[in-house]
Amino acid sequence: MFTGLVEGRGIVFNIRSEGAAIRLDIDAPDQLLGNDDQNDGRKLDGECEPDGECWIGESVAVNGCCVTVVEVRGRRWSFQAGTETLSKTNLGKLAAGDAVNLERSLPAGGRLGGHFVQGHVDGLGEVVSIETDGEWVTMWFGVADPLADQMVSKGSVAVDGISLTVVDVTRNRFSVALIPHTLEVTTLGTRQVGDLVNIETDILGKYVQKFLRTTGTD
Repeated sequence: MFTGLVEGRGIVFNIRSEGAAIRLDIDAPDQLLGNDDQNDGRKLDGECEPDGECWIGESVAVNGCCVTVVEVRGRRWSFQAGTETLSKTNLGKLAAGDAVNLERSLPAGGRLGGHFVQGHVDGLGEVVSIETDGEWVTMWFGVADPLADQMVSKGSVAVDGISLTVVDVTRNRFSVALIPHTLEVTTLGTRQVGDLVNIETDILGKYVQKFLRTTGTD
């Protein structure tokens, strides 16, 4: 489980094919690596800081997609993505040098500052419009009709793993208002019209929609 509050931007170092899957090597940002001043140099490859900054087997949201850490070498974290993940997300479209949003899973008792994000991407959206008003940006995304059906104005949505509030929603698109901080610390600050993003709709909306359909009140 995640919150949609991005902890930092990583940089794709390398992408390797593994049959129908891929292996992503990502350089993590400093804020996810612990305090270097406390590192006595004894940490071995594949190990992590004592407070558990990252470890093999941990779940991490990469652009909002929950994937498992399979290797840790210093600041370089490795993940594997299979065919289902590649078909539903933008991970397969990444290239070396691309920035990605990173968030580690929510610890028990942790502060939930965004909304409940599973890291289970529902599908891709496309940036269709970017409207600038001073330091603020209103960004519109085109999505498939079924995804738009699960959104409501003032509801929550995760875009590339970022917890955002829906401003407006139509049959096949929705908009969000982005504050300067979000533009600065996430990949949305560099998105252009035509870029593809990962979309996860609010889990509560999915259950409500399922209930209404099964009871015949949809």
